[in-house]
Amino acid sequence: MTLPNPRITFLLTFLAVVFLLGAAFYLEYAMGLEPCPLCITQRVMLLGVGLVSLIAFLHNPKGASQIGRRVYGLLISLWAIGGLYFSGRQLWLQSLPEDKVPACGPGITYMVDVFPMSEVIKTLLTGDGNCAEVKWTMLGLSIPGWAAVGFVGLILFGIWQAFRKS
Repeated sequence: MTLPNPRITFLLTFLAVVFLLGAAFYLEYAMGLEPCPLCITQRVMLLGVGLVSLIAFLHNPKGASQIGRRVYGLLISLWAIGGLYFSGRQLWLQSLPEDKVPACGPGITYMVDVFPMSEVIKTLLTGDGNCAEVKWTMLGLSIPGWAAVGFVGLILFGIWQAFRKS
């Protein structure tokens, strides 16, 4: 069995990210689920994976050492590790007892308009009480649970892409 062309697998990864971001926007705009700060941060991490995949597809690194493919694969894994961290943080917040959940903050749009940027970034990286609310589930997993599954898959893909045989 021959392995798929690395360029094609980078394109497929980019298209998977487009699909996942499309699903996130569907949940937001069609179903009315406002994203919490950690959801937004996870989207940024997913966007990083998508941009690296698109650049790798367009660049189409070649050569005997395939160093370009390795670098792109590892960059994908790094972005996905960041996403897994933030989805794990949100899952942790969702598992807390009600009396341990941090207070809910204002929406991100309001925060960007009113608060210093350092406070906005801190909230995006740590979350607040809004992140602890489970708004939607499928097959027993909440949105950050599904995000974690996706990020694990992207980490494995990046590692595979970096170390696969030509």
